[in-house]
Amino acid sequence: MAKQTTTAIKRLAKAKPLAAKQTSVQQQAKPEAQADVICLGVDVHLRQHVVCRKIDGATPQPAQRMTPEQFEAWAVKQKSQARRVVCCYEAGPFGYGLQRRLSALGITCHVVRPQDWDKHGQRVKTDGRDARELAEALARYEAGNKHAIAIVRVPGIEQEQRRAISRQRDALVNEVRRLGAMGRSHGMNHGHEVSGRWWRTRPWKAVTQKMSAFLRGLLEPLKDMLVLVEEQIKKLTGQITAKATEKTAAAQRPKGLGALTAQIIDNEVLDWSRFNNRRQVSSYTGLCPSEHSSGGSRRQGSINKHGNPKLRHALVEAVWRMMRLQPGWKRLEKVLEKLKAFEGKKAPNKKKTAVALARELAVDLWRLNTGRTTLAELGLIAAEEGEIIEEGSQLAMSA
Repeated sequence: MAKQTTTAIKRLAKAKPLAAKQTSVQQQAKPEAQADVICLGVDVHLRQHVVCRKIDGATPQPAQRMTPEQFEAWAVKQKSQARRVVCCYEAGPFGYGLQRRLSALGITCHVVRPQDWDKHGQRVKTDGRDARELAEALARYEAGNKHAIAIVRVPGIEQEQRRAISRQRDALVNEVRRLGAMGRSHGMNHGHEVSGRWWRTRPWKAVTQKMSAFLRGLLEPLKDMLVLVEEQIKKLTGQITAKATEKTAAAQRPKGLGALTAQIIDNEVLDWSRFNNRRQVSSYTGLCPSEHSSGGSRRQGSINKHGNPKLRHALVEAVWRMMRLQPGWKRLEKVLEKLKAFEGKKAPNKKKTAVALARELAVDLWRLNTGRTTLAELGLIAAEEGEIIEEGSQLAMSA
C-alpha cells in the first residue's frame, strides 16, 4: 500500500510541470490588451531622429535613434499597439514635410512651438532629453492641459509656397540694405561721400566722378550685386501681386494699405477665420504689451513680440501710411482723443502710437475678412483702382 502511494505522488509531481507549461502557453496565446494612446516625442535632425515613447500614463521609455525612414516604418507599427498614436516635433528648418507624411499614414502629428526644455536651469541639453520632454508635454496636452504645448498651424502646400515667395522677397530687401550700407561704409573709410541708392545709373555716374580707382574697384562688385538683387525683387513683387485674392482687391481694402502689403499680410495670416476673438488676433501679431503683475501692483511694458514678426512689420508699415491717408479712421480718432488728455504732460511718441494702431489694424482686418464689419463702419476710405502707393521698405529703400 505504501509503495502504491509513493508511485502516485511521483506521477503527480511529473504532471505539475506539464500543467504549468500548458498554462504558460495559453497565456502567451492570449492577445495583449491595446494601450489607449502612445505619445511620441521626436527631436528631428537631417540624418537621424531621436524618439521617446510614452504609453498611456507609464514612465517615458529611453530615447531611440533612428534614420528618418526607420522612424516612419516604426511609427506605423505603433498603430497596432494602441488605439491612437500621437506624435509631435518642434517647428524649425525642416518644415512640415514630416507632419504631412505621418498624417498620410494615419498618425496624428503636431508641430509645436520651440521652447527651452531646461526648466530647472541644469544647463544640460541633449537630444534624448528634448525628446523625453516633448513626449511628456504631449501626454499632458492629450490629457486635457492645452497649455502644455503651443500647436503651430500647418499651412497647405500652396499657401506655404505663396508665403515662401513673400519671405524670400523680404530677405532680398534686407540684402539690398546690407550691401548698400557696405558701400557707404567703404566711401566713408576712404574719405568719399556715398549716400542714398548710390548703385543706380544716375547716382553712380555722379559718385564715381571724383572717386579713386581703388574705391571704384571696391564698389563695382557691390553695384553689380545690388542691380541683380533689385531685379529679383521686382520679379518677386510681380509674382506676389499677380496672386492677389479678392480680399486684397481695391474695393475690399482701405486706402493706404497697398496691394503688395495687403497680399503679404494675407500670406502670413493664411486664414482669418481661424481666430475666434480679437485677443487671439492681437496675440498672433506680437503687438500686445508685456506685463509684470504681482500682488497689488501691475506694470505693463513694451510689446512682447510673441508672434509673427513678418506680419508685425507689415502692419506697422501700413499704419504709417494710413495715419496720413485715413483721417476718418475711428481707431485713429480714438487714439488722438486720448492724446489730448496729455496736454502739458509727456505724451507717448509717434512710434508708440503707430504700434498701438497696428494692433488695432490687425483686429479691423480680421473683422473685414470675416464679414463682421465694412470699411464704412470703420470710417475707412476704400482704395482706388490703379492707385500707386509707395510702400516704404517694401520698395527696398536703403536709407
